Amino acid sequence: MKTKIFKYLTLALLVVLGVSCSDEFLQEKKNYAQIDDSFYQSPSAVDWYIAKLSYNFFFGYTSPSATVVGLFTTDYSKLTEETGGIQPLIDPAINYTESANGSTYYGTTLNDKVTNVPYTRIRDINSFLENIDVKGASLDKTYRDQAKGQMYYLRAIQYFDLMRMYGGVPIVTTVQNATSTDPSIQLPRASVTEVVAQIVKDLDMAASLLPGKWNAANYGRFTKGAALAQKARVLLTAASPLFNKNWDNANDDHWDAALKAGLAAETQLTADGYGLYGTTAKDWENMFLIDNVFCKEAITVQLLGNSSAVTTLTVSNAWEKGIRPKSQTGSSAIEAPRQMIDLFPMADGSSPTVANGYDSFLFFKNRDPRFYRTFAFTGSKWTYKEGTTATNAIWGYRWKKDAAGAVGGYSDNNQEGSPVYVRKMSNPQASSAGGYVPPTDIFEYRYAELLLNIAECYAAKGDVTNAIAYIGKVRNRVGIPSANNYGLGTLADKYAALRACLTERRIELAYEGKRFWDMQRWMLYNDDTFANNNTCAKLGVAPLNGTQRTGYYLKCKTIATADPLLALRNAATFAALVDPDAAKATFDTQITNLAAFYTANFVEEPLDTPMDNNGSSGAGAGKNILWRSNYYINGLSTTVLSQNSWLKQTIGWKDTSGAEGTFNYQD
Repeated sequence: MKTKIFKYLTLALLVVLGVSCSDEFLQEKKNYAQIDDSFYQSPSAVDWYIAKLSYNFFFGYTSPSATVVGLFTTDYSKLTEETGGIQPLIDPAINYTESANGSTYYGTTLNDKVTNVPYTRIRDINSFLENIDVKGASLDKTYRDQAKGQMYYLRAIQYFDLMRMYGGVPIVTTVQNATSTDPSIQLPRASVTEVVAQIVKDLDMAASLLPGKWNAANYGRFTKGAALAQKARVLLTAASPLFNKNWDNANDDHWDAALKAGLAAETQLTADGYGLYGTTAKDWENMFLIDNVFCKEAITVQLLGNSSAVTTLTVSNAWEKGIRPKSQTGSSAIEAPRQMIDLFPMADGSSPTVANGYDSFLFFKNRDPRFYRTFAFTGSKWTYKEGTTATNAIWGYRWKKDAAGAVGGYSDNNQEGSPVYVRKMSNPQASSAGGYVPPTDIFEYRYAELLLNIAECYAAKGDVTNAIAYIGKVRNRVGIPSANNYGLGTLADKYAALRACLTERRIELAYEGKRFWDMQRWMLYNDDTFANNNTCAKLGVAPLNGTQRTGYYLKCKTIATADPLLALRNAATFAALVDPDAAKATFDTQITNLAAFYTANFVEEPLDTPMDNNGSSGAGAGKNILWRSNYYINGLSTTVLSQNSWLKQTIGWKDTSGAEGTFNYQD
């Protein structure tokens, strides 16, 4: 997703352009449109321009659960089943309808200051596209075309996130004067259809200009296949119920367009050497650790550095430290709610039900191979560079010191509200001594997601057979057998197939920043007759509204003033922790032993303070999630409406005068 020039941007600023090319240089020039003609005559300067703009897009993308270009916040992932903790948008005590509560992502006044907001980034792209072939005519044409291709891609993904946030927005493809008094540039909010058309146009242009693959020195730049895959993602979103009132018609042309785009991307990427990485669950885990070199699964990738590098602009991995538990000197584990623990299928791909042998207390028995590589849990092994046999062991339980129930302590000081922690995309050689900042890249768009996009299009069109086939490709890669449709069973109709697609996305793409956008485009928080939304009922899924993310403790059966299991768990009889890398026979024995250990020593206990409590103390009942229908698309903020009086407010939100918004994003 960014080039090595971007990764070492500070060095580039010094070596390529000298001391003048720094943030002070940008302030001096005010914006890219005003740089002198000679700037475009130097490949080094153009490379720097692309690198700096890429930095403005992606500098905050340091965690796979972060999302929205230029912002990259993890807040949206916290609105899903993946993590607990009530956030404002799902807090039943809060009801946002005023423009004062509208999203600020849109930005502020466009002026001559260098402000990193969406329309400034778009302006800088437009300036480049207007000037590169004129002022840079002496540069090699192929070089210019590839540079333009990267710009078209960037503009497309910026408009895509604006669309996902606000629905229709003004479309600006030329450099405009920074003024609010020129009627000729007072552009209204375009319809979603028009915005999608512009995004598709940009991605088609990008695909026509970009290579299928770059050489090793330029790994991380956008490719032809990436542009086509992004087009498939955009058209899938446009076909989904949030933007498409006709989504339930299997012959709807939105689904046809999304399917055609997905298949075209699959063909192109396959021809260029892309595809699912590996043939085992271990390969699936290891692919996330392929850094700074080509990985066939990675369609777009955020290349990350290491904070020990001598640069103030290095973008470093923030995920590793954030997911490591206190016992491994991490910041604190990400607790997996019960809803995620109970989600993953059984080893044969079947649903985790009692009838299929699932035991929620012994949740680790006979699960989908991805479960053991997405989560660490009490009694499992999770290594790091300085780890020992003892510290590589994950233990998350507590004990009571007296019959009255007074808490004695927590195992290894892991005071977490779940015995299961997220470990996906973790580097087993990450160094605690180095502050857990390995240069592990983030795969923003994986080939598996593209296959699931295609599966969803087939499902929406009622082609259940092909939907199963594409889900099957994803499941087969990690070792789920093909019997009984890869464990999916008989899918009775397109709604069951769509439900299977969305469930598979929750599993395969867990903690990769995708779940919120799936919930948003399918409106899975609620059914609302007034808002003409009944997708939960149609698909046969329970709305998230009215539920809580649930945590719990494993409590020792033995009352003691010190950890009563410390000696037992370190004894020779329990030397083998559950290790998914072990040989199958050994792994099966480890699972059996751990099940016996749980049964003998633990009971479940509710949290003292529920996961979804908004910081309140005491057990209580917690808070049920309440997402309101007007939140699916953000309202424009008071600042934006005040500075752009011609823009209409979104339906469901009030404008600056308190009147109801009139802009309908479902055009």
